[in-house]
Amino acid sequence: MSVCTHGKEEVKDYNGNSVKIGAKYFIQPAKSNGGGLVPAPINVYFFCPLGITQALLPYKPGLPVSFAYEPVIVDTDYIYTSTSINIEFRSEVWPVCDDFSKLWTVDVSSFAAKEPAIMVGGEKKSPNSLFKIEEATGAHTKKLTTSSGTVGTIPGAWLGAPQLIATNDEAKTLFVKFVKVDDDATKATTSTSRVDDVL
Repeated sequence: MSVCTHGKEEVKDYNGNSVKIGAKYFIQPAKSNGGGLVPAPINVYFFCPLGITQALLPYKPGLPVSFAYEPVIVDTDYIYTSTSINIEFRSEVWPVCDDFSKLWTVDVSSFAAKEPAIMVGGEKKSPNSLFKIEEATGAHTKKLTTSSGTVGTIPGAWLGAPQLIATNDEAKTLFVKFVKVDDDATKATTSTSRVDDVL
């Protein structure tokens, strides 16, 4: 499939390099001192499926993700702004609920809140599992959008750690940066299997 990239730009990581399809990146907040994004329960009583939360501690880089086009786009190795993609956690470390897919999705179930949670457990072709990366103000600063709204945060169930939601409230928008993973340098920081260690 071909894609029109007119008016779209290659997404750049924090170091100014083009974000590659299938490569691993940490998604980290661009405008706060917290850590990167990790899977975590959104409810203290029901663990599964996992939501996505910002680690409270700044030295926690998060768990790596990769980006892929859906549907697949040939003849490009890079991710462009405003183009539908899947986001998937790519880590051998996984706290709980490993029977769910690691694809991000918007929880649009009948009992979902007005601002539905961003969860894992998505399906590649599902409209709820499609995200777009958009430019934001600030060097190499981005935001993520969905058909349900912009990705933002609210205080979550675990010590108030910011939990990802889809929202139309601009004040809640999560501005992010992408940091390419150096596998050797991050093995130590991601070698955990407990939710409280990840956060």
